[in-house]
Amino acid sequence: MADHPRHRDHTSDAISIAPDHAHHGHDAQLEERHEAGHGAMTGPGAQSAHAAHGVDHTGHELMFRNRFWVCLVLTIPVLLYSHMLQMWFGFTMPTFPGSQWVGPLFAGVIFAYGGVPFLQMAAPELRNRQPGMMTLISLAITVAFVYSIATLWIDPAGGFFWEMALLIDVMLLGHWLEMRSVRQASGALNELAKLMPDEAERIRPEGGAERVATSSLRTDDMVLVRPGASIPADGGRGRLLRQRGHAHR
Repeated sequence: MADHPRHRDHTSDAISIAPDHAHHGHDAQLEERHEAGHGAMTGPGAQSAHAAHGVDHTGHELMFRNRFWVCLVLTIPVLLYSHMLQMWFGFTMPTFPGSQWVGPLFAGVIFAYGGVPFLQMAAPELRNRQPGMMTLISLAITVAFVYSIATLWIDPAGGFFWEMALLIDVMLLGHWLEMRSVRQASGALNELAKLMPDEAERIRPEGGAERVATSSLRTDDMVLVRPGASIPADGGRGRLLRQRGHAHR
């Protein structure tokens, strides 16, 4: 006699962790959560491995944000007292004794406050002989700043102070947004990891079930998942075979 859907037994589901897909999802997510919170840094020169360019930016979001806003404000006088921009847009700024030093002085502060952190974070790249993005940024702002300082005694209007200031602003903004995205992504991973149970009911070969740590599950283990419980396996990595219990006749 065919089973009627109303009489199916939904007391529990048996799940088999398929071959070549051992339960690694839970451990991997816990490791990611540990790495996301490990070694939080507040200084601009903090160093460790970073997948992209050899620098761990954990905790740098606030630093990049604050330095961006400060440097953005300091960039305004650099732009206003730039001879090139005044010529392009046809305006002049009030002159006073020492007004020719407004751009260089503000640009120097921008370089020291917003640019030096990039130099500090480029140091591990150079030590590891793996130049990356930080090395490129440091080279660009350093060459622009040193050349502009040298031209003050040759051609005061020929420096690149405003270009350097804007480049630092853009880099600070970009890294601030990057760090914010990383933080939000890490938060989402943490929430997903919380869904993974710490224990599972493993079915013994001779019958019955025992509670074991999720990390101890191995390939081909059968686990019992009760109604409303979380599945103790990574559905993204492991191929789970769900088998319904026997139906009542």
